[in-house]
Amino acid sequence: MINIRWRNQLCLITGIGISNLGNWIYLIALNISILQLTGSPAAVAGLFIIRPIAVLITNIWAGSIIDRVNKRKLMIGIDIIRGILVFVIPFIGSIWIVYLLLLIINMVGSFFGPSSSIVITKLVSTENRTRFNSVMSMTNSGAFLLGPAVAGFLIMTVETQICIIINSISFFICALFIYFLPDTDEAVDSIREPLHWKIFLGDFIAVKNAVKKLKFFITVYLLFQGAMLIGFALDSQEVTYIKQSLALSDKDYGLIVSFTGAGSLLGAFVASLLSKKFKLRLYLGVGTLLTSIGYVLFYLSFNFLTATAAFVFLGFFVAFANTGYATFFQNSIPIDIMGRFGSITDMAQGIIQIGFTLILGFFAEFFSLQNICIVFSIVGAIFALFLFIISVQSSKANYFEEGSNTFNT
Repeated sequence: MINIRWRNQLCLITGIGISNLGNWIYLIALNISILQLTGSPAAVAGLFIIRPIAVLITNIWAGSIIDRVNKRKLMIGIDIIRGILVFVIPFIGSIWIVYLLLLIINMVGSFFGPSSSIVITKLVSTENRTRFNSVMSMTNSGAFLLGPAVAGFLIMTVETQICIIINSISFFICALFIYFLPDTDEAVDSIREPLHWKIFLGDFIAVKNAVKKLKFFITVYLLFQGAMLIGFALDSQEVTYIKQSLALSDKDYGLIVSFTGAGSLLGAFVASLLSKKFKLRLYLGVGTLLTSIGYVLFYLSFNFLTATAAFVFLGFFVAFANTGYATFFQNSIPIDIMGRFGSITDMAQGIIQIGFTLILGFFAEFFSLQNICIVFSIVGAIFALFLFIISVQSSKANYFEEGSNTFNT
């Protein structure tokens, strides 16, 4: 039984890890391919608004489908569709058709994250989730670190189209690993409830009613997302800050990103080793606070060494924060509404992230970029500080116990 449990977890980690590695190779190759096709930096920038648009289109109703279908079969189908569509991209000569394909790929892909969260929750026992999420974070960090390096090597030796095709193959490999997972949704195969607007409205009301019973989780969720979404908005200015405020080169920027990836990989490794020794609330509270402090330190930096040290520090502790939140989410949200809850909250996060990014960019046009980023990072740190305070309170300890479910408290 132990071997089967670990085999299932290994299939999940390996499949998703290979897919993430392919995504990093594909992202860099696609940027270069679009620039070669159009010669326009604006066309490349257009790639970065496609995913938020896809999320806004699909996530309001995606959860209703996810919670009513077989998640394993859905994930396999998603990867096969994405693999086929990505394979076609190198043979397209029109930027608008490429944009359309990318929109469809991202719309289909928006079903994968919430589905995988449910599968992980069902296949990984509560006492092993912190370690599993740490290893998953380590896999993602490894993909972040290795992906650009592999992409750079491939681009130097073969055409960018080959890199894109490699990503296509990675989706098929991911689908194969998911195929070997046990089916945890046999019962839903017999459900053939037609979907219409009343169903979607009822699902929205069900999530709304669940939120009323998840008051502590929502408090943690808002504080965590407040801190992290401000961090994501700050990420949009990191290149400008490094090149203009610190006057560093493209090579320096590449080194900083590489060191950050190494820090994140090391953090995820340490988090997996300590998963049985430290409480979940420390992972979430301390990890988020130190991640936010890392952003403050980065925008207070004045040269290559201080910027690199700040980002390595940030990368190390973001692994703890993400592991803590993912585990807390899996322990807190009832499985029967997890898909709908995840999809709706992802959509809300996308809207807020776009808003934060636009606000930050607007103020950066009129004031010092460094000063504005310092102010934003301090606001994020304040969110994280409140999260830390409520996380370490002994009266709230039961909410973070493995196997607890805040839905019923």
